[in-house]
Amino acid sequence: MLSRTADHLFWMARYTERAENTARMLDVNVQTSLMPQSAHAAEQGWRAMLGISELLDAFDDKYGLMTARDVLDFMVRDPDNPSSIVSCIQQSRENARAVRGALTTEVWETHNATWLELQNKLKSRILEEDPSQFFEWVKYRSHLSRGVTIGTMLKDEAFHFIRLGTFLERADNTARLLDVKFHGTDKSVFADPSSDDETQRDFYHWAAILRSVSGFEIYRKVYRDVITPERVAELLMLRADMPRSLLACMEEVTSNLAQVRNDVSADTERFVGKLHAELKYSRIDEILSSGLHEYLTQFLERMYEVGNRISRDFLVPLTA
Repeated sequence: MLSRTADHLFWMARYTERAENTARMLDVNVQTSLMPQSAHAAEQGWRAMLGISELLDAFDDKYGLMTARDVLDFMVRDPDNPSSIVSCIQQSRENARAVRGALTTEVWETHNATWLELQNKLKSRILEEDPSQFFEWVKYRSHLSRGVTIGTMLKDEAFHFIRLGTFLERADNTARLLDVKFHGTDKSVFADPSSDDETQRDFYHWAAILRSVSGFEIYRKVYRDVITPERVAELLMLRADMPRSLLACMEEVTSNLAQVRNDVSADTERFVGKLHAELKYSRIDEILSSGLHEYLTQFLERMYEVGNRISRDFLVPLTA
């Protein structure tokens, strides 16, 4: 496959997944902002969300004051923000358009219809009147894109580059979410709460994190007990049967990378294989004792390296 074609397919999938992840994070923040809390706590929640995407400085430069309305505008509509939902869906559609011949008609029409429907959604004021409904629509269109891809495309190199982009982006997002939500929290977060009020606050906090990755019902099914930070971390990092966990994502990256291997990709496969094996054979208590923030920081650095290696071996090389 031509490297430029593979590049378009890879980034088409990454931008689609990024739009969904952004919608998930925004939806959780909108829901939690409705809970009783101080203005400072609400602002910190929005700042943490911007921090996940490394967009806090860009937001402050443009808006100054932190308000929920401006954050939503910045993360949904702003064409100058490369991680806004509008920018992601537009870039996904443009990448799909560039390689229409490598896609089935159903896949192309799904991406094109999503972009066209987005224009009508934003004109209808749904974001102001019912933001959660809008975010559900974004998630639905992403689910539809993946489902149509799996259901209609030949399982050839084009398919595997799409899957590579999806799971590389998903792993990066899950790691960022965990790092921001856990980092800066006092170590007592891993101890038993001391009051009923604290227990209730913790429940809503960790339940919100689980819901942002469609993991609330899965947690209840797996653990059948109260929500604890240790188990949240274990579920989102080390459970291979949790679709958005780091381990599940790395298993997909490893298997799809093997399907597109070429004469220069052996070193990249070894690099990804080591990262996959480390997750597969790790224990959550060992990770927590050595430092969760340090582990996730290193993981994100290595995911960035994986992206660079894939670009070097298969795609159009990233510019410095």
